[in-house]
Amino acid sequence: MEQLERDVVVIGAGPSGLTAAWELSRAGLSVAVLEARNRVGGRTWTDTVDGAVLEIGGQWVSPDQTALKDLLAELGLETYERYRDGDSVYIGADGTSTRYTGDMFPVSPATEAEMNRLIELLDRLAAEAGPETPWTHPEARALDTISFHHWLREQSNDEEACNNIGLFIAGGMLTKPAHAFSALQAVLMAASAGSFSNLVDENFILDKRVVGGMQQVSERLAERLGDDVVLSSPVRTLRWHSGSNDDDGSTDGSHVTAVSDAVTVRARYAIMAVPPNLYSRVSYEPPLPRRQHQMHQHQSLGLVIKVHAVYTTPFWRADGLSGTGFSASSIVQEVYDNTNHQDSRGTLVGFVSDEKADAMFRLDPAERQRTILESIAGFLGPQALTPEVYYESDWGSEEWTRGAYATSYDLGGLHRYGPDQLTPVGPIHWSCSDLAAEGYQHVEGAIRMGQATARNILSLTSAEGA
Repeated sequence: MEQLERDVVVIGAGPSGLTAAWELSRAGLSVAVLEARNRVGGRTWTDTVDGAVLEIGGQWVSPDQTALKDLLAELGLETYERYRDGDSVYIGADGTSTRYTGDMFPVSPATEAEMNRLIELLDRLAAEAGPETPWTHPEARALDTISFHHWLREQSNDEEACNNIGLFIAGGMLTKPAHAFSALQAVLMAASAGSFSNLVDENFILDKRVVGGMQQVSERLAERLGDDVVLSSPVRTLRWHSGSNDDDGSTDGSHVTAVSDAVTVRARYAIMAVPPNLYSRVSYEPPLPRRQHQMHQHQSLGLVIKVHAVYTTPFWRADGLSGTGFSASSIVQEVYDNTNHQDSRGTLVGFVSDEKADAMFRLDPAERQRTILESIAGFLGPQALTPEVYYESDWGSEEWTRGAYATSYDLGGLHRYGPDQLTPVGPIHWSCSDLAAEGYQHVEGAIRMGQATARNILSLTSAEGA
Protein backbone atom coordinates (compact mmCIF):
# COMPACT_ATOMS: atom_id res chain seq x y z
CA MET A 1 0.00 0.00 0.00
CA GLU A 2 1.25 3.48 -0.88
CA GLN A 3 2.58 5.51 2.05
CA LEU A 4 2.19 9.31 2.04
CA GLU A 5 3.60 11.99 4.32
CA ARG A 6 1.56 15.19 4.58
CA ASP A 7 0.96 18.10 6.92
CA VAL A 8 -2.80 17.46 6.93
CA VAL A 9 -4.97 14.52 5.92
CA VAL A 10 -8.59 15.36 5.09
CA ILE A 11 -11.20 12.62 5.29
CA GLY A 12 -14.06 13.40 2.92
CA ALA A 13 -14.02 15.20 -0.46
CA GLY A 14 -17.22 17.19 -0.16
CA PRO A 15 -17.36 21.01 -0.23
CA SER A 16 -16.13 21.33 3.36
CA GLY A 17 -13.17 18.98 3.13
CA LEU A 18 -12.05 20.28 -0.25
CA THR A 19 -12.39 23.91 0.85
CA ALA A 20 -10.24 23.19 3.90
CA ALA A 21 -7.69 21.32 1.79
CA TRP A 22 -7.45 24.10 -0.79
CA GLU A 23 -7.08 26.83 1.85
CA LEU A 24 -4.31 24.85 3.53
CA SER A 25 -2.61 24.00 0.26
CA ARG A 26 -2.43 27.56 -0.97
CA ALA A 27 -1.09 28.61 2.43
CA GLY A 28 1.83 26.27 1.85
CA LEU A 29 0.87 23.10 3.74
CA SER A 30 0.87 19.69 2.08
CA VAL A 31 -2.46 17.83 2.08
CA ALA A 32 -4.04 14.54 1.10
CA VAL A 33 -7.81 14.17 0.73
CA LEU A 34 -9.19 10.65 1.11
CA GLU A 35 -12.69 10.04 -0.24
CA ALA A 36 -14.67 6.82 0.16
CA ARG A 37 -16.79 7.37 -2.94
CA ASN A 38 -15.61 7.18 -6.54
CA ARG A 39 -16.46 10.86 -6.98
CA VAL A 40 -16.02 14.15 -5.15
CA GLY A 41 -18.89 16.33 -3.96
CA GLY A 42 -20.26 14.52 -0.92
CA ARG A 43 -23.93 15.44 -0.61
CA THR A 44 -23.77 17.51 -3.80
CA TRP A 45 -24.06 15.45 -6.94
CA THR A 46 -24.97 16.55 -10.47
CA ASP A 47 -25.66 13.53 -12.63
CA THR A 48 -27.21 12.64 -15.98
CA VAL A 49 -30.13 10.22 -15.73
CA ASP A 50 -31.79 8.96 -18.93
CA GLY A 51 -30.45 11.98 -20.77
CA ALA A 52 -31.58 14.52 -18.18
CA VAL A 53 -29.14 16.49 -16.02
CA LEU A 54 -30.37 16.32 -12.43
CA GLU A 55 -29.22 17.81 -9.14
CA ILE A 56 -29.28 14.66 -7.04
CA GLY A 57 -28.14 16.53 -3.93
CA GLY A 58 -27.79 20.10 -2.64
CA GLN A 59 -28.30 22.82 -5.21
CA TRP A 60 -29.63 26.16 -3.90
CA VAL A 61 -27.87 29.50 -3.48
CA SER A 62 -29.47 32.10 -1.19
CA PRO A 63 -28.75 35.86 -1.17
CA ASP A 64 -27.10 35.72 2.26
CA GLN A 65 -24.72 32.86 1.37
CA THR A 66 -21.70 35.07 0.87
CA ALA A 67 -19.04 32.39 1.35
CA LEU A 68 -20.60 30.23 -1.35
CA LYS A 69 -21.12 33.14 -3.71
CA ASP A 70 -17.53 34.29 -3.27
CA LEU A 71 -16.23 30.79 -3.96
CA LEU A 72 -18.46 30.44 -7.03
CA ALA A 73 -16.99 33.67 -8.36
CA GLU A 74 -13.45 32.48 -7.61
CA LEU A 75 -14.10 29.22 -9.42
CA GLY A 76 -15.65 30.95 -12.43
CA LEU A 77 -19.12 29.49 -11.90
CA GLU A 78 -22.30 31.39 -12.77
CA THR A 79 -25.78 31.25 -11.25
CA TYR A 80 -29.31 31.68 -12.55
CA GLU A 81 -32.63 32.33 -10.86
CA ARG A 82 -35.17 29.64 -10.13
CA TYR A 83 -38.32 30.11 -12.25
CA ARG A 84 -41.06 31.61 -10.05
CA ASP A 85 -43.44 33.56 -12.30
CA GLY A 86 -47.14 32.82 -11.91
CA ASP A 87 -49.36 31.41 -9.17
CA SER A 88 -48.32 29.03 -6.44
CA VAL A 89 -50.60 26.24 -5.19
CA TYR A 90 -51.58 25.40 -1.61
CA ILE A 91 -53.40 22.20 -0.66
CA GLY A 92 -55.11 22.34 2.70
CA ALA A 93 -55.78 19.55 5.16
CA ASP A 94 -59.17 18.91 3.51
CA GLY A 95 -57.49 18.34 0.15
CA THR A 96 -58.70 21.58 -1.40
CA SER A 97 -56.27 23.04 -3.92
CA THR A 98 -56.02 26.84 -4.06
CA ARG A 99 -53.98 29.08 -6.33
CA TYR A 100 -52.37 32.09 -4.70
CA THR A 101 -49.69 34.74 -4.99
CA GLY A 102 -47.54 36.33 -2.32
CA ASP A 103 -45.73 34.94 0.70
CA MET A 104 -48.65 33.75 2.83
CA PHE A 105 -50.62 30.56 2.22
CA PRO A 106 -54.32 31.12 1.36
CA VAL A 107 -55.66 30.16 4.79
CA SER A 108 -58.41 31.66 6.93
CA PRO A 109 -57.76 35.07 8.51
CA ALA A 110 -57.52 33.43 11.92
CA THR A 111 -54.95 30.87 10.75
CA GLU A 112 -53.01 33.54 8.91
CA ALA A 113 -52.86 35.62 12.08
CA GLU A 114 -51.62 32.62 14.06
CA MET A 115 -48.98 31.78 11.46
CA ASN A 116 -47.73 35.37 11.50
CA ARG A 117 -47.66 35.38 15.29
CA LEU A 118 -45.65 32.15 15.39
CA ILE A 119 -43.25 33.46 12.75
CA GLU A 120 -42.70 36.64 14.78
CA LEU A 121 -42.07 34.57 17.92
CA LEU A 122 -39.56 32.35 16.14
CA ASP A 123 -37.90 35.38 14.57
CA ARG A 124 -37.42 36.85 18.05
CA LEU A 125 -35.99 33.63 19.46
CA ALA A 126 -33.67 33.18 16.47
CA ALA A 127 -32.37 36.74 16.85
CA GLU A 128 -31.81 36.25 20.58
CA ALA A 129 -30.14 32.84 20.26
CA GLY A 130 -28.08 33.46 17.12
CA PRO A 131 -26.47 30.66 15.11
CA GLU A 132 -23.10 30.50 16.90
CA THR A 133 -24.06 29.47 20.46
CA PRO A 134 -27.82 28.92 20.74
CA TRP A 135 -27.21 26.78 23.83
CA THR A 136 -26.37 29.95 25.78
CA HIS A 137 -29.90 31.37 25.38
CA PRO A 138 -31.59 31.75 28.78
CA GLU A 139 -34.36 29.39 27.67
CA ALA A 140 -32.03 26.93 25.91
CA ARG A 141 -32.69 23.95 28.17
CA ALA A 142 -36.45 24.48 28.17
CA LEU A 143 -36.51 24.86 24.39
CA ASP A 144 -34.24 21.84 23.88
CA THR A 145 -36.18 19.41 26.04
CA ILE A 146 -39.51 19.84 24.26
CA SER A 147 -40.22 18.72 20.72
CA PHE A 148 -40.94 21.37 18.11
CA HIS A 149 -44.32 19.71 17.54
CA HIS A 150 -45.39 20.07 21.15
CA TRP A 151 -43.81 23.49 21.59
CA LEU A 152 -45.87 24.83 18.67
CA ARG A 153 -49.04 23.49 20.24
CA GLU A 154 -48.15 25.14 23.53
CA GLN A 155 -48.10 28.42 21.61
CA SER A 156 -51.23 27.93 19.50
CA ASN A 157 -54.36 25.78 19.30
CA ASP A 158 -54.66 26.35 15.53
CA GLU A 159 -53.66 22.97 14.12
CA GLU A 160 -53.36 24.15 10.53
CA ALA A 161 -51.06 26.99 11.59
CA CYS A 162 -48.91 24.62 13.64
CA ASN A 163 -48.64 22.11 10.81
CA ASN A 164 -47.74 24.78 8.28
CA ILE A 165 -45.07 26.32 10.49
CA GLY A 166 -43.73 22.85 11.28
CA LEU A 167 -43.51 22.12 7.54
CA PHE A 168 -40.80 24.73 7.00
CA ILE A 169 -38.47 23.12 9.55
CA ALA A 170 -39.49 19.45 9.68
CA GLY A 171 -40.16 18.64 6.05
CA GLY A 172 -38.29 21.48 4.43
CA MET A 173 -35.03 21.42 6.39
CA LEU A 174 -34.39 18.82 9.09
CA THR A 175 -36.42 16.12 7.27
CA LYS A 176 -37.51 14.59 10.56
CA PRO A 177 -40.97 14.56 12.15
CA ALA A 178 -41.45 17.68 14.26
CA HIS A 179 -41.83 15.46 17.33
CA ALA A 180 -38.28 14.10 16.81
CA PHE A 181 -36.28 17.31 17.29
CA SER A 182 -36.39 20.15 19.75
CA ALA A 183 -37.69 23.69 19.55
CA LEU A 184 -34.11 24.87 20.11
CA GLN A 185 -32.99 22.88 17.06
CA ALA A 186 -35.68 24.68 15.06
CA VAL A 187 -34.49 28.03 16.43
CA LEU A 188 -30.92 27.20 15.34
CA MET A 189 -32.16 26.31 11.86
CA ALA A 190 -33.91 29.70 11.63
CA ALA A 191 -30.96 31.62 13.09
CA SER A 192 -28.57 29.98 10.63
CA ALA A 193 -30.64 31.41 7.76
CA GLY A 194 -30.86 34.87 9.31
CA SER A 195 -34.44 34.51 10.55
CA PHE A 196 -37.45 32.22 10.47
CA SER A 197 -39.00 34.67 8.00
CA ASN A 198 -36.21 33.80 5.57
CA LEU A 199 -37.00 30.09 5.91
CA VAL A 200 -40.67 30.60 5.02
CA ASP A 201 -39.75 32.72 1.99
CA GLU A 202 -38.99 30.21 -0.76
CA ASN A 203 -37.91 33.06 -3.04
CA PHE A 204 -35.12 33.78 -0.56
CA ILE A 205 -34.01 30.36 0.61
CA LEU A 206 -34.36 28.78 -2.87
CA ASP A 207 -33.18 31.74 -4.89
CA LYS A 208 -30.60 30.64 -7.46
CA ARG A 209 -28.84 27.61 -8.88
CA VAL A 210 -25.40 27.02 -10.36
CA VAL A 211 -25.20 26.80 -14.14
CA GLY A 212 -23.99 23.26 -14.76
CA GLY A 213 -24.65 22.07 -11.22
CA MET A 214 -23.45 22.55 -7.64
CA GLN A 215 -21.09 19.55 -7.74
CA GLN A 216 -18.77 21.66 -9.86
CA VAL A 217 -17.69 23.49 -6.69
CA SER A 218 -16.08 20.29 -5.44
CA GLU A 219 -14.92 19.20 -8.88
CA ARG A 220 -13.06 22.44 -9.54
CA LEU A 221 -11.47 22.49 -6.09
CA ALA A 222 -10.38 18.88 -6.63
CA GLU A 223 -8.84 19.81 -9.98
CA ARG A 224 -6.70 22.38 -8.20
CA LEU A 225 -5.53 19.76 -5.71
CA GLY A 226 -4.79 17.18 -8.41
CA ASP A 227 -3.31 13.89 -7.25
CA ASP A 228 -3.66 14.93 -3.62
CA VAL A 229 -7.32 13.78 -3.86
CA VAL A 230 -7.61 9.99 -3.62
CA LEU A 231 -10.99 8.48 -4.52
CA SER A 232 -12.46 5.07 -3.64
CA SER A 233 -10.39 5.20 -0.48
CA PRO A 234 -12.53 4.86 2.67
CA VAL A 235 -10.53 5.44 5.83
CA ARG A 236 -10.79 2.43 8.12
CA THR A 237 -8.44 3.40 10.96
CA LEU A 238 -7.19 6.68 12.36
CA ARG A 239 -4.25 6.35 14.74
CA TRP A 240 -3.58 9.56 16.64
CA HIS A 241 -1.07 10.90 19.12
CA SER A 242 -1.66 14.16 20.97
CA GLY A 243 1.92 15.01 21.79
CA SER A 244 1.99 13.76 25.36
CA ASN A 245 5.13 12.36 26.98
CA ASP A 246 6.44 9.11 25.55
CA ASP A 247 7.67 6.19 27.66
CA ASP A 248 11.28 7.34 27.34
CA GLY A 249 10.42 10.77 28.74
CA SER A 250 10.65 12.61 25.43
CA THR A 251 7.79 14.65 23.98
CA ASP A 252 6.67 13.85 20.48
CA GLY A 253 4.60 16.23 18.36
CA SER A 254 0.96 15.51 17.58
CA HIS A 255 0.41 13.33 14.55
CA VAL A 256 -2.07 10.99 12.92
CA THR A 257 -1.93 8.01 10.61
CA ALA A 258 -4.96 7.47 8.38
CA VAL A 259 -5.22 3.95 6.99
CA SER A 260 -7.52 3.71 3.98
CA ASP A 261 -8.24 1.05 1.38
CA ALA A 262 -5.89 2.71 -1.11
CA VAL A 263 -3.21 4.62 0.81
CA THR A 264 -1.84 5.23 4.28
CA VAL A 265 -1.19 8.86 5.18
CA ARG A 266 0.90 10.05 8.08
CA ALA A 267 0.19 13.70 8.91
CA ARG A 268 0.42 16.30 11.63
CA TYR A 269 -3.33 16.92 11.63
CA ALA A 270 -6.51 15.22 10.43
CA ILE A 271 -9.79 16.82 9.40
CA MET A 272 -12.91 14.67 9.63
CA ALA A 273 -15.00 16.29 6.89
CA VAL A 274 -17.89 13.84 6.87
CA PRO A 275 -21.28 14.04 8.64
CA PRO A 276 -21.22 13.05 12.32
CA ASN A 277 -23.25 9.91 11.72
CA LEU A 278 -20.23 8.55 9.79
CA TYR A 279 -17.59 9.31 12.43
CA SER A 280 -18.07 5.85 13.90
CA ARG A 281 -17.29 4.21 10.55
CA VAL A 282 -13.63 4.88 11.41
CA SER A 283 -11.80 2.98 14.15
CA TYR A 284 -9.79 5.35 16.33
CA GLU A 285 -6.60 4.24 18.05
CA PRO A 286 -6.72 5.18 20.88
CA PRO A 287 -10.52 5.49 21.13
CA LEU A 288 -12.07 8.94 21.13
CA PRO A 289 -12.89 10.44 24.54
CA ARG A 290 -16.15 9.57 26.27
CA ARG A 291 -17.68 12.96 25.41
CA GLN A 292 -17.24 12.35 21.69
CA HIS A 293 -18.66 8.83 21.88
CA GLN A 294 -21.77 10.08 23.63
CA MET A 295 -22.20 13.15 21.44
CA HIS A 296 -22.10 11.25 18.17
CA GLN A 297 -24.85 8.91 19.31
CA HIS A 298 -27.21 11.87 19.68
CA GLN A 299 -26.72 13.17 16.10
CA SER A 300 -28.61 11.60 13.24
CA LEU A 301 -29.63 12.36 9.68
CA GLY A 302 -33.18 12.83 8.51
CA LEU A 303 -34.84 11.12 5.57
CA VAL A 304 -36.20 12.64 2.39
CA ILE A 305 -36.97 11.48 -1.13
CA LYS A 306 -36.02 14.18 -3.60
CA VAL A 307 -38.19 13.47 -6.65
CA HIS A 308 -37.20 14.63 -10.13
CA ALA A 309 -39.76 14.61 -12.95
CA VAL A 310 -38.75 15.84 -16.41
CA TYR A 311 -41.36 16.74 -19.06
CA THR A 312 -41.21 17.62 -22.75
CA THR A 313 -42.13 21.20 -21.86
CA PRO A 314 -42.74 23.10 -18.59
CA PHE A 315 -46.49 22.70 -19.10
CA TRP A 316 -47.46 24.39 -15.84
CA ARG A 317 -46.17 27.75 -17.06
CA ALA A 318 -48.76 27.84 -19.87
CA ASP A 319 -51.42 27.52 -17.15
CA GLY A 320 -50.00 30.53 -15.30
CA LEU A 321 -48.41 28.44 -12.56
CA SER A 322 -44.94 28.93 -11.14
CA GLY A 323 -44.50 25.24 -10.38
CA THR A 324 -44.36 26.00 -6.65
CA GLY A 325 -46.67 24.11 -4.31
CA PHE A 326 -46.98 23.47 -0.58
CA SER A 327 -49.03 21.11 1.55
CA ALA A 328 -48.35 19.86 5.06
CA SER A 329 -50.80 17.00 4.53
CA SER A 330 -49.84 15.73 1.06
CA ILE A 331 -47.35 12.98 0.27
CA VAL A 332 -45.27 15.54 -1.63
CA GLN A 333 -45.14 18.48 0.74
CA GLU A 334 -43.18 20.83 -1.53
CA VAL A 335 -42.78 21.07 -5.29
CA TYR A 336 -40.80 23.58 -7.39
CA ASP A 337 -39.89 24.33 -10.98
CA ASN A 338 -36.35 22.94 -11.24
CA THR A 339 -35.81 23.43 -14.97
CA ASN A 340 -32.17 23.61 -15.97
CA HIS A 341 -30.58 26.74 -17.41
CA GLN A 342 -31.63 27.26 -21.06
CA ASP A 343 -33.35 23.84 -21.17
CA SER A 344 -36.46 23.58 -23.36
CA ARG A 345 -37.76 20.74 -21.23
CA GLY A 346 -39.43 21.31 -17.89
CA THR A 347 -38.24 19.75 -14.64
CA LEU A 348 -40.11 19.57 -11.37
CA VAL A 349 -38.56 18.68 -8.04
CA GLY A 350 -40.67 17.46 -5.14
CA PHE A 351 -39.83 16.42 -1.59
CA VAL A 352 -41.26 13.56 0.45
CA SER A 353 -39.97 13.76 4.01
CA ASP A 354 -39.63 11.73 7.21
CA GLU A 355 -42.66 9.52 7.97
CA LYS A 356 -44.17 10.11 4.54
CA ALA A 357 -40.93 8.84 3.04
CA ASP A 358 -41.18 5.79 5.31
CA ALA A 359 -44.62 5.08 3.87
CA MET A 360 -43.44 5.49 0.29
CA PHE A 361 -40.51 3.12 0.76
CA ARG A 362 -42.92 0.41 1.88
CA LEU A 363 -44.39 0.43 -1.63
CA ASP A 364 -42.88 -1.30 -4.63
CA PRO A 365 -41.11 1.12 -7.03
CA ALA A 366 -43.93 1.28 -9.59
CA GLU A 367 -46.60 1.96 -6.98
CA ARG A 368 -44.37 4.49 -5.23
CA GLN A 369 -43.81 6.38 -8.49
CA ARG A 370 -47.52 6.39 -9.27
CA THR A 371 -48.43 7.61 -5.77
CA ILE A 372 -45.83 10.38 -5.78
CA LEU A 373 -46.76 11.59 -9.26
CA GLU A 374 -50.43 11.66 -8.26
CA SER A 375 -49.47 13.87 -5.35
CA ILE A 376 -47.57 16.24 -7.66
CA ALA A 377 -50.56 16.23 -10.03
CA GLY A 378 -52.67 17.47 -7.12
CA PHE A 379 -50.70 20.70 -7.38
CA LEU A 380 -50.15 21.06 -11.12
CA GLY A 381 -52.72 18.94 -12.94
CA PRO A 382 -52.88 15.56 -14.72
CA GLN A 383 -50.03 16.32 -17.12
CA ALA A 384 -47.71 15.79 -14.17
CA LEU A 385 -48.58 12.07 -14.25
CA THR A 386 -46.52 11.34 -17.38
CA PRO A 387 -42.92 12.58 -17.20
CA GLU A 388 -40.40 11.36 -19.74
CA VAL A 389 -37.78 10.98 -16.98
CA TYR A 390 -38.50 10.11 -13.36
CA TYR A 391 -35.86 9.71 -10.66
CA GLU A 392 -35.78 9.50 -6.87
CA SER A 393 -32.75 10.73 -4.94
CA ASP A 394 -32.53 8.28 -2.06
CA TRP A 395 -29.61 9.38 0.12
CA GLY A 396 -30.76 7.05 2.88
CA SER A 397 -29.49 4.14 0.76
CA GLU A 398 -26.11 5.76 0.09
CA GLU A 399 -23.44 3.81 1.97
CA TRP A 400 -21.35 6.92 2.65
CA THR A 401 -24.23 9.23 3.59
CA ARG A 402 -27.15 7.23 5.02
CA GLY A 403 -29.74 10.01 5.10
CA ALA A 404 -30.49 13.62 4.15
CA TYR A 405 -30.00 16.45 4.28
CA ALA A 406 -27.79 16.68 7.34
CA THR A 407 -27.58 15.66 10.99
CA SER A 408 -29.39 17.26 13.89
CA TYR A 409 -29.55 16.41 17.57
CA ASP A 410 -32.28 14.49 19.30
CA LEU A 411 -34.26 16.03 22.15
CA GLY A 412 -31.93 17.65 24.64
CA GLY A 413 -28.82 17.01 22.58
CA LEU A 414 -28.10 20.48 21.22
CA HIS A 415 -27.71 22.35 24.51
CA ARG A 416 -26.00 19.33 26.10
CA TYR A 417 -23.35 18.68 23.45
CA GLY A 418 -23.33 21.72 21.17
CA PRO A 419 -20.61 23.57 23.14
CA ASP A 420 -18.19 20.68 22.48
CA GLN A 421 -19.05 19.67 18.93
CA LEU A 422 -16.15 21.56 17.34
CA THR A 423 -13.56 20.83 20.02
CA PRO A 424 -10.57 19.08 18.42
CA VAL A 425 -9.44 15.74 19.83
CA GLY A 426 -5.67 16.02 19.85
CA PRO A 427 -4.72 16.51 16.19
CA ILE A 428 -8.22 15.59 14.92
CA HIS A 429 -10.49 18.46 13.77
CA TRP A 430 -14.15 18.35 12.68
CA SER A 431 -15.54 20.13 9.61
CA CYS A 432 -18.92 19.74 7.91
CA SER A 433 -22.14 21.65 7.24
CA ASP A 434 -23.79 19.73 10.09
CA LEU A 435 -21.67 21.68 12.59
CA ALA A 436 -21.94 25.13 10.96
CA ALA A 437 -23.51 28.26 12.40
CA GLU A 438 -24.42 30.45 9.41
CA GLY A 439 -25.40 28.17 6.55
CA TYR A 440 -26.09 25.21 8.83
CA GLN A 441 -26.96 22.15 6.71
CA HIS A 442 -26.17 24.00 3.46
CA VAL A 443 -23.20 24.19 1.09
CA GLU A 444 -22.64 27.66 2.54
CA GLY A 445 -22.08 26.13 5.97
CA ALA A 446 -19.79 23.46 4.54
CA ILE A 447 -17.58 26.10 2.95
CA ARG A 448 -17.56 28.29 6.06
CA MET A 449 -16.57 25.29 8.18
CA GLY A 450 -13.80 24.33 5.76
CA GLN A 451 -12.41 27.85 5.86
CA ALA A 452 -12.62 28.07 9.66
CA THR A 453 -10.97 24.67 10.16
CA ALA A 454 -8.15 25.63 7.83
CA ARG A 455 -7.63 28.88 9.75
CA ASN A 456 -7.49 26.98 13.04
CA ILE A 457 -4.84 24.58 11.77
CA LEU A 458 -2.83 27.38 10.19
CA SER A 459 -2.83 29.23 13.51
CA LEU A 460 -1.54 26.10 15.23
CA THR A 461 1.23 25.57 12.68
CA SER A 462 2.16 29.24 12.97
CA ALA A 463 2.40 28.97 16.74
CA GLU A 464 4.52 25.82 16.44
CA GLY A 465 6.92 27.61 14.16
CA ALA A 466 7.21 30.68 16.40
